[in-house]
Amino acid sequence: MMSPDSAAVRSWYAATANPHPDRPPLDGERRCDVVVVGGGFTGLSTALTLAETGYDVVLLEARRVGWGASGRNGGQIVGGYNRSMGQIARLIGGDGARALWDMNEEAKAIIGDRVARHAIGCDLKWGYLLAAIKRRHLDELRHTADDWAAYGYRRARLVDAEAVRDIVACPHYVGGLVDDGGGQLHPLNYALGLAAAAEAAGVRIFERSPVERLDGDGPTVVARTAQGDVRARFAALAGNAYLPALSPAAGRAMRRKIMPVGTSIIATEPLGGARAAALIPAGVAVADVNFVLNYYRLSADHRMLFGGGVSYSTVDRPDLARSLKRTMSRYFPSLAAVRIDYVWGGHVAITVSRLPHFGRVAPNVFFAQGFSGHGVALTGLAGRLMAEAIAGTAERFDVFARIPHRPFPGGGALRTPALVLAMLWYRLRDLL
Repeated sequence: MMSPDSAAVRSWYAATANPHPDRPPLDGERRCDVVVVGGGFTGLSTALTLAETGYDVVLLEARRVGWGASGRNGGQIVGGYNRSMGQIARLIGGDGARALWDMNEEAKAIIGDRVARHAIGCDLKWGYLLAAIKRRHLDELRHTADDWAAYGYRRARLVDAEAVRDIVACPHYVGGLVDDGGGQLHPLNYALGLAAAAEAAGVRIFERSPVERLDGDGPTVVARTAQGDVRARFAALAGNAYLPALSPAAGRAMRRKIMPVGTSIIATEPLGGARAAALIPAGVAVADVNFVLNYYRLSADHRMLFGGGVSYSTVDRPDLARSLKRTMSRYFPSLAAVRIDYVWGGHVAITVSRLPHFGRVAPNVFFAQGFSGHGVALTGLAGRLMAEAIAGTAERFDVFARIPHRPFPGGGALRTPALVLAMLWYRLRDLL
């Protein structure tokens, strides 16, 4: 397996990426209205939205566009949040919860709109299944369906064990929740398409330009790299799990509130159209509802893309491909003998609450991070909201910023071991 921080990621996504330019690193000094740090979904969405409204934008990416989680994730467009709407209402009030629900629906619409408007070839397809392995999972999904229906959502429906067999040929499921508003896409190609759209709108993108420090006190912020500086009126920090603490203020505001966790995906050899369709007849993306979940879908060239194997210790298991294949084979015994052509992994950022973390480092420095597994959709919304806040309309951004976030316990030295112990309890619970 390639390390999550290696210079090149040998993924099926990288092997099937659309043609894209090799952009130059920053050299010398640039001036602009807004500097965006991070070339993933959040940063590209921020830059594109700002450029479309007339701002002069420079985007700095430490490696290549889509190199981090945006180019490695499961490609699943997940509805809702990692907490029920009732729980969210208790955190920020009923009006805030209503706004978050509406913006979640907007997040999915942003994807469809941008793919159509910019002709992004990323295999976008709608349809999603949350699958129940145990009876208590069905009870949880029933609560989810009721929770969503209370906000007027009518695109999700519960299915029983017999009906779920028409959706996915897994013998272990006792039912599920079908969400016609969820979906799937090729995440790296989506990121590359956003980058092309941003450049067409006037954004200057520099790759291999890691920001080492963020300076500024007052109306100007300076993003410093080894090769040059960018001076701007505003900064948008969009590096998520891969963003270092660029200043003491950023460290206090951001780094203690998220934890990088590893997740991995395998891609089988091509299975052929008929064999692949027999595995997931409905062609939807699928995830179970274990706390430590597994997720999978079919690729456009008829492979099974199967993900899971979450690592909370930041250490990759040496037998990761074998372990994921073993899990996949329990779900689909007919795949026990297939060849695994690709295995890759990366880091996503989670928060204690599993809700996104938006905020400000300074009045002119904004950030969005901690999407906790819902980033394919919510990152595009985050970019739009950061752009709105920079333009002077921060009401919607501030709804997210009102969500309370606690730092991970244990401080710098002990928070990872503490999280590993907590996750062991959840793994045991998944087995019961």
